[in-house]
Amino acid sequence: MIEGRPGGLRGLDNANSLAHETSPYLLQHAANPVHWHPWGESAFKKARDEDKPIFLSIGYSACHWCHVMARESFEDEATAALLNEHFVSIKVDREERPDLDQVYMAAVQALTGGGGWPMSVFLTTEGHPFYGGTYFPPIPRFNTPSFAQVLRAIADAWRNRRPELERGGRRLVEAIERQAAGGSDVRPLPLGRETLDSAFRDLQRRFDRAHGGWGGAPKFPQPMILEFLLRHHHGTGDAGALAMVTKTLEAMARGGMYDQIGGGFHRYSMDDHWSVPHFERMLYDNAQLARVYLHAWQATGNGFFRVIAEEVLDYVKRELTCPDGGFASAQDADSEGEEGRFFIWTRSEIRDLSGEDAEAFIRAYGVTSGGNFEGRNILRFAGDMKDRAAMAVTRRNLFEAREKRIHPGRDEKVLTSWNGLMLAAFAEAARALDREDYRSAAEHNADFLLGALRTRDGRLFHTWTAGRAKHNGFLEDYSFLIEGLLELYQTTFERRWYRAARELAEIMLARFPSPGGGFFDTGDDHETLIVRPRSRQDNATPSGDALAAAVLLKLAGLAVEPNYVDLVREPLARMQPLMARFPLAFGQRLQVLSYALAPPMEIAIVGDPVSPDTQALLSVVRDGYRPFHVLALGMPGPDGPPVPLLRDRGLVNGRAAAYVCREFTCRAPVTEPEALRKQLDE
Repeated sequence: MIEGRPGGLRGLDNANSLAHETSPYLLQHAANPVHWHPWGESAFKKARDEDKPIFLSIGYSACHWCHVMARESFEDEATAALLNEHFVSIKVDREERPDLDQVYMAAVQALTGGGGWPMSVFLTTEGHPFYGGTYFPPIPRFNTPSFAQVLRAIADAWRNRRPELERGGRRLVEAIERQAAGGSDVRPLPLGRETLDSAFRDLQRRFDRAHGGWGGAPKFPQPMILEFLLRHHHGTGDAGALAMVTKTLEAMARGGMYDQIGGGFHRYSMDDHWSVPHFERMLYDNAQLARVYLHAWQATGNGFFRVIAEEVLDYVKRELTCPDGGFASAQDADSEGEEGRFFIWTRSEIRDLSGEDAEAFIRAYGVTSGGNFEGRNILRFAGDMKDRAAMAVTRRNLFEAREKRIHPGRDEKVLTSWNGLMLAAFAEAARALDREDYRSAAEHNADFLLGALRTRDGRLFHTWTAGRAKHNGFLEDYSFLIEGLLELYQTTFERRWYRAARELAEIMLARFPSPGGGFFDTGDDHETLIVRPRSRQDNATPSGDALAAAVLLKLAGLAVEPNYVDLVREPLARMQPLMARFPLAFGQRLQVLSYALAPPMEIAIVGDPVSPDTQALLSVVRDGYRPFHVLALGMPGPDGPPVPLLRDRGLVNGRAAAYVCREFTCRAPVTEPEALRKQLDE
């Protein structure tokens, strides 16, 4: 298989129409014998002119089964000949085009009851889906037809039963439209804790008490649910909520889903107890998990959670940071054509590298001669924390030996949305852990995103690769980046980060609103698709609509804009029945509801940022876990206050002062740290 990278393609003598794309995933297919086309009008025109249906294949570069189907089918001359004769074939990187992925994934789920990648969809020349699935094998297996059988059957149906296919496609589009509009006609209920309590009870009922987490194999980490439970515990004191979080976080960090040698999390666990991972590593997983481990440390004081948060962020700094300041999207599951090869060990390798600690390390990490994964060992930590600290030298030896192996491929795409998530993680960790290197990483990233991925009129691009930014920004690009910029402002208190967040919020409000409240995923001048997508539920990343609500609530406090709250409350009220009934699908929105009901605090500290009295007040606000507040800090100046929350506030008797407000009503200012602590804790 070609490991395509911008500027480094091999074997492109017979390149298809993907050769000039920037996506690493599309470039991996540029030398296939399949006559691939990128998504666009030229491909649809070809389908109309030649009277052929469209085969749409959607995947991503770190996807193991995408690589498998490529080797088995897309690099096979006979299969390619079938595709080229009977279809116009379009290849899409789901990470570059989340809008297309969402629309056609909804179609596949409606057709089959499930979904995943590689996604395989057959379309009419109008783009209407009429048949689809995921991975198709080269020969029939387990009641699944071979890919060649599917292609021949679709080609025959297109010739002989086309009206039936077209009617089915139109009905499917209508169903997707109804699904996208779901909930907009529901009568809003007053916002109430009953929704949060009901969601909590459902999560408690479904919780895996043996291994942590929710569901069976494959098991996913669910960081948004863990964040909701931390907030639920903070707001109610319910020990059960915190117990679910700590059980899950410890189990994940001890298991094979966590890279015990280099830090960072793999995508998910193939079993129900976090032992055998799917080895791809995604930027968005590590961004969200770094934050939830950081918050768990703040909430509990458990040093193990702090260690994991730092190891995750150190891994991202080391392996996913690009020279320009962006963060790469992912690392592949495969290396040397084998899934997980980079990460697994034989007992003899461990023994040779461990020296005097060999037996202790082998016991602590569950190493056996037979292995636990295809004859080798995925490391899992079963010892206690003092053992882990004592074995740091051995882990370093293994890390240095592993660095000499062939590394998994890295997807060099910089996605604005996922970078926004990681920006938030670095910015928050910088202030919580007093890590100047994390602050520098966050500032470098924000500078890059606001420079390379923003147009002259202030709008965002979605993706950047090898110096080229492309694709209109989606809702998730705006809401995720605003979240990162707000966290960076509250770390550095540099007004430029607040201003950039506010400017992006105004564009988001102008370009993405839905008539029924909330937001569409695409802007009002985006390419017209068969359905204008709107994601209400979370996926592996937060719903763009839910995170937009979250950042508007935070901006409402900093900007002193009550109308931002009004924009959030009614759509949130309409979603409450779904949130209570299906909490695993609405973790981010449950966090938004928790924040809205807290109600949040707006804290303004007026003083010289470097003065001891200002720092004393700041340290109180930053002490411990405080999820329901926003903070502004600065001195009035000739250009006015840095953010509106500081307006009309000044020093008290020449000393730094803290103003604590709730729902835009403020307490008397205080100058003493203990007085501030008392106001915050009331």
